[in-house]
Amino acid sequence: MARGADDCSNAVMHKSTLSPIFVSHGSPMTALEPREAGAFMRRLGPAMDAAFGRPKAIVAISAHTLARVPALLAAPRHEAVYDFGGFDEALYTLRYDAPGAPALAAEVAARLRAAGIEVQSLPRGGLDHGIWTPLRYMWPAADLPVLPLAWVPDWSPRRLFDLGTALAPLAAQGVLIMGTGSITHNLQRVFAGGLRDVERQASAESSAFRDWFAERAAANDWDALCDYRHRAPHAALMHPSDEHLLPFFVAAGAAGPLPAVRLHASLTYGELGMDAYAFGPGATALRQALAVAQPA
Repeated sequence: MARGADDCSNAVMHKSTLSPIFVSHGSPMTALEPREAGAFMRRLGPAMDAAFGRPKAIVAISAHTLARVPALLAAPRHEAVYDFGGFDEALYTLRYDAPGAPALAAEVAARLRAAGIEVQSLPRGGLDHGIWTPLRYMWPAADLPVLPLAWVPDWSPRRLFDLGTALAPLAAQGVLIMGTGSITHNLQRVFAGGLRDVERQASAESSAFRDWFAERAAANDWDALCDYRHRAPHAALMHPSDEHLLPFFVAAGAAGPLPAVRLHASLTYGELGMDAYAFGPGATALRQALAVAQPA
């Protein structure tokens, strides 16, 4: 484990408060077919290091780690979890063995409880593919401590935003709050194409949803974003269930009600939006750092 990585009292100096992020991980095949999103993620890690200083640890909120009450996976070590089926067998050979953050888990639990949020801390490990896929591109050395936070999938966007708000002080200590899911996610439509045409042209419905989301994010319209299910075009089609979009609101809450900055926009299989966002005062600096960042 990196020196001082699990001790929040020994945070390294940072140029500014780390910007929370939401990264679309798409399907598990993103780990083998990086395309535009993978190229972006390869630059994202170095850009974050340049803009803010290297993160001390990562609190990861993924579409695939869910629970009945919030729960921290506080094991001292993690391995990649292969939580999928029906994809290329080569995916099962990929590894991402990263240090955990048990001491950070104690602080996160205390902050959540102080905010009136029930939380459990479990001595368990494992990184689902929504976490290890982007991290393999962002920081391939797997040397940053990771703390997965399982969350409740039937919580509203507003409630999850409040959950993120309770995590906000961690960003000033050098902890990255990372939500991961997909800005659009309808695997039934993806599988209808047989996973053959990764470069399929964007569907009109996916484009309309992604454009609406980007416009409302840039306009700081959190009332509309939190009510996206009723206001966004084709919301139920692009998200038959909510879990791939809801981590966006946890990451956003960690920065407060500020405009979100879209860092990247691309698509796979014509349906899966791979857009990424940054939140908070440092978001613009991160976008600028991305323009010159070299891949990890």
